[in-house]
This record gives sequence, structure tokens and C-alpha cells, in this order.
Amino acid sequence: MVRVIVTGAGGQLGQTLQEFSPNLKNAQFEFKTATDLDITDGMAVFELFESNTYDYCINCAAYTNVEQAEKTPEAAYQVNTEGAKNLAMACAKGKTTLIHISTDYVFDGEKEGSYTVKDEPNPINVYGLSKLKGEEYIRDILSDHHIIRTSWLYSKKYGHNFYRTIVQRANEGIDLYITDDQRGCPTNTETLGKFILNQMIEGNLPFGTYHCTDKVPMTWYSFAQKILKENGLSGKVRLELDRNYRTFAKRPKNSVLG
Repeated sequence: MVRVIVTGAGGQLGQTLQEFSPNLKNAQFEFKTATDLDITDGMAVFELFESNTYDYCINCAAYTNVEQAEKTPEAAYQVNTEGAKNLAMACAKGKTTLIHISTDYVFDGEKEGSYTVKDEPNPINVYGLSKLKGEEYIRDILSDHHIIRTSWLYSKKYGHNFYRTIVQRANEGIDLYITDDQRGCPTNTETLGKFILNQMIEGNLPFGTYHCTDKVPMTWYSFAQKILKENGLSGKVRLELDRNYRTFAKRPKNSVLG
């Protein structure tokens, strides 16, 4: 029986893992929300790992508000960089394998094709840079690790995300104005959750960096079209292409992961 701790368990991926975890009969899970365990509190992290033995730590904790990260970068760095460092150090001491979730935003979006794990990261915003620095700490501190980059993560059941927002607004009859100036691979938390549990926990993948997406590139506009069609809402709300979409944070034009 392997013991697995999941940090950031209150988020959409953490809740998906809670749903799937009973399927792994040879694993015992312990789920920690941000309230249960603040990964930016190094002492709390070390005390937990000193008093418990874990075979795996799945880190779902992250600061993901891209816009706010530009305005309060210290908050993003605390969670995405220092929090990752704290977990890596605790895992190294406890001989725990760390499975860490990272992002497509470590890339600048200038490549024409899809990004592979061999491509050199070059983030263009605070969120991406804070996640990249977290990756670097993990690689420097801990040999037994899996870093999984994913993109445009969403859950149909949990959390606040693009998919659920589109469905909610369409059901309320609110017109949608969506940009098509970014391209990525929307990824269901179920896809990522199954990859983690089946390939990382039960499987035998070598340590290192991986990309996990649903492998269908699209823009936010085409994703919105897909969501409306999937939920039978295409004729119930107006979907317009927004050519004047502006954000405070720079975002990669192409963040398709391959």
C-alpha cells in the first residue's frame, strides 16, 4: 500500500483526484486543501513530512490568477516558486516522489508548432516565470520527481474555469464575446487526473518532465463554440468574436503542448 498526499486538494484538479482515488486499491490518499496545509509555510510543510511517511506527493497547489500575478507578483512567487521549493526539500528529506503540476505559460508563444519538453522555456508574464522558477527548484533539489505541464485546464464539475463560465453565462442568456488571438489545448482535469494516477502512481514512467493535454489545439473562441454545442446551447445565446480583447498580462499567442 503506497501513501499519497495531495496538496491544493480544494482546486478543480484536487477534487477530480479525490473522485478518482478510490479506483486505486493499492494506494492510501491524504488530501490537504490550502486551509489544511499552506505550502508557503516551510515549517508546516516540514513538520507534516517529518511526522508522516509518504511515497508520493501530488502538488496541485498553485497561484493561477494570471492577471493578478502582474499586480501582486510576490503572491504568485510565494506559492508557485517558494511553495514548490518547500515541497521539494521536504520530499527530498522524506524520500518522497514529487508529482508537480506546471503550465504551458513557461513558453513565450512565438513557436509556430507545438512545444515539446525539449524546447527552451521563455515565460512572458509573472505567472509563467513563477511556475518556471518552481520547476527549476524541483530539478535542483530533488531527483525523484515528475513535472507535468498542462494547458487551459478545466473541469466540467469543479471550480471556476472557462468551461463552467461559458455554460453558466449561456444558461443566463448573457451574450459571449470571446477572443481568438490565443491558441492552446484545453485539457479536462479528468485527462490529467488519470494520467497522474495511472501513469505516475501505478505506472513506471521515468522521472522527468512531461506534457499532458487533450491534444486538440483550438482558440478560446473555438473552445467556446465546442462548449455551447456540447451542452445544447448553441442557439440560445449569441457568441461574438472579440477583436478588441485586452489583458493586463502578456499571454503566449501559441501555447500548444506536444
